[in-house]
Amino acid sequence: MTKPTMIPSHSTTHLTSSPSPHTNHTTGPPNPASATFWNNLLDKIPLPRWAVYAIFVIGGLLLLLCILCICIKCCCKKKRKRKPDQQVQLKGLNGSTTTALVQPDAEDVGYGSAKDQRGKLLYSLEYDATKSELAVGIKQAAALKAMDLGGSSDPYVKVYICPDKTKTCETKVFRGTLSPAFNEHFTFKISKARLSESTVVMQVFDFNRFSKHHIIGELRVQLSSVDWNHVMEDWQDLCEPAKFEDENLGEICFSLRYVPTSSKLTVVILEAKNLKSMDPGGSSDPYVKVQLALDKKKWKKKKTSIKKRTLNPYYNESFTFEVSLDQIQRVHLVISVWDHDTMTRNDAMGKIFLSCDASGNQLRHWADMLSNPRRPVAQWHTLLSAEQVNATLTLKQSIRIPFTDKTLPAF
Repeated sequence: MTKPTMIPSHSTTHLTSSPSPHTNHTTGPPNPASATFWNNLLDKIPLPRWAVYAIFVIGGLLLLLCILCICIKCCCKKKRKRKPDQQVQLKGLNGSTTTALVQPDAEDVGYGSAKDQRGKLLYSLEYDATKSELAVGIKQAAALKAMDLGGSSDPYVKVYICPDKTKTCETKVFRGTLSPAFNEHFTFKISKARLSESTVVMQVFDFNRFSKHHIIGELRVQLSSVDWNHVMEDWQDLCEPAKFEDENLGEICFSLRYVPTSSKLTVVILEAKNLKSMDPGGSSDPYVKVQLALDKKKWKKKKTSIKKRTLNPYYNESFTFEVSLDQIQRVHLVISVWDHDTMTRNDAMGKIFLSCDASGNQLRHWADMLSNPRRPVAQWHTLLSAEQVNATLTLKQSIRIPFTDKTLPAF
């Protein structure tokens, strides 16, 4: 009889200790709960895994495409809703430059279309043949176009006569209203022979202290068509302003500060922009002259440094004058911008004056300074021609004040 063969003990140990592939799979680290949830969810879908993944990818792409379409539609809608006062009219461009197309000038933005409702203005005209004086009355305005974000405006009216434009008058500024009652009258010296060749221009502006004043609209009345046998008074709709006779001389920003206790008037010339080009290269060498006049006589003057080859100079230069409380009511502050020339005479680029006899924004700035002693008040002003400012100062009555030689040094 044959005996059964005995298996060695070490062989048994080897067989029991050798792992199988199934043992390695089941004894690995457990899957996270989220992975188990998604695996169970995918197992319930009666589709192959690759088909489920393809559906998810296609759905994500469709969702992104929808979001992109919504964004494009919103952008196009904003462009269509641009305000009329932000549309730049291109009919007047002659095609010689592309600057106006890329970045329009501040004064070109805001004129809009002639069909815009800009409001109405009530005015009056009366001519005195014996004195050769034309009286222009600015009565009131109604339904003006809102220029501010709050749905209102700060209107004032500028009046002058073309083509001479030797004198410009401005009404007071009315804050936060679209129907101001101005009730102001201005007189202009003009011969009867010149009436038939002249036009009265009444422009309504929106006042802004730290930026350019935006024009709301204007009226132009041909004096040749007026019946001077009686006083003319009429309501008219404001129209889009014409700019053919206007010359842009630039703007200047400065601050005023008056301290009554120490009799100190401080003028800080901050900066200027968009000045007129005076040199052949299309630039200028501007500096600012600050003058005080009493009794129509030059009294004191100072000037800034010269800024080379720029139309937008920055100065931030301060000047202090001794002016008594009595004199501050009578003094004229004249700010003028000049182009420096080494070989020839310096040329005046623009001018402006402030005093208690001034009008419009100049008078407002001066009044703000007097009503806020010891506090600097800054404001932008549009430069006028030197001839216009000189003519306006000459038309005003001289105020005689006695001065000693020490008070009024010779120039």
